[in-house]
Amino acid sequence: MKHISVLVPSGNSIVDTIIAPYNLLNMAISYSMQLSKSHKKPFKIDLVGLTLEPVLYQGLFSIQPTATISDIDKTDLIIISPISGDLVLEVQQNIKFVHWIKEQRIKNGAELASLCKGSFLLAETGLLNGKSCTTHWTAHDLFKQRYPKVNLIQEKIICEDNGIYSSGGAYSILNFTLYLIERYFGRETAIWCSKIAEIDFDRKSQSEFIIFNGQKDHSDAAIHKAQEYIENNFKNKLSVEQIADVVNLGSRSFLRRFKKATFNTPIEYIRRVKVEAAKKQLESTAKSILEVMYFIGYNDEKAFRTTFRRYSGLSPKEYQKKYNREMAFAS
Repeated sequence: MKHISVLVPSGNSIVDTIIAPYNLLNMAISYSMQLSKSHKKPFKIDLVGLTLEPVLYQGLFSIQPTATISDIDKTDLIIISPISGDLVLEVQQNIKFVHWIKEQRIKNGAELASLCKGSFLLAETGLLNGKSCTTHWTAHDLFKQRYPKVNLIQEKIICEDNGIYSSGGAYSILNFTLYLIERYFGRETAIWCSKIAEIDFDRKSQSEFIIFNGQKDHSDAAIHKAQEYIENNFKNKLSVEQIADVVNLGSRSFLRRFKKATFNTPIEYIRRVKVEAAKKQLESTAKSILEVMYFIGYNDEKAFRTTFRRYSGLSPKEYQKKYNREMAFAS
């Protein structure tokens, strides 16, 4: 019998992100047994804590671990549940999990699957260095700061690299769990679980959910001023030289400092600000696609559509139809 470990982190987590994968995996086990007409479970699932003491989340909900890391000598799949709050502090609070995960991978070849911001625990092991990973879009900047050796794929909901899996944010864990179910139990079981639980199957991008607020968590005053200038003037044609002049920096120094502070080039930042403004217009007004394009300072329709899809995952028309209330009711 193979073994799955679903981690129960100490500190802060979202209880649903532990319970939902646990329940979906048990559904998969039951259905796979029906398909094979077997009375023997193919997997044993444990809720694994640092101790057997119940862990209280949000001051309301507690989860009782069924085993501790010292109880389990070998596991085949570790599902690394999300942490939340002060992520740096939470990683330190769960550092014993980090050592155990690394040992299970190196010693026993365990496959690893991080849910949402559980990627921070996974990356802390060093096992992601040189590999690809995804995480919740709100944590992209901090993740890149802490783990520069990891190839962060920002737009993906699901990422796989040599038996190390990761998922995007929040309730996309449901789609990710279906992905794991297909990997371990087969597509028929995964489709059955998706229908019983009414979860979209094969959803792979989190781009449309990202809200771009700029990367302001830095101490470079000149770059803060540049960001503010871009956000107040994005409808106009802006150049790197023009913005550099506004903040009294040479172009080369400005480019270097801007990229270091925001993880975007100035041109990328301008495009993302424009797309975010377009998204708000498409969500809340009756403007046509062309009117929105002109509103944000684009004159080339093809360039606008290409840029919009790049940062939102949808075409402007698809986005408007999905998120504009009047358009949704009309369809």
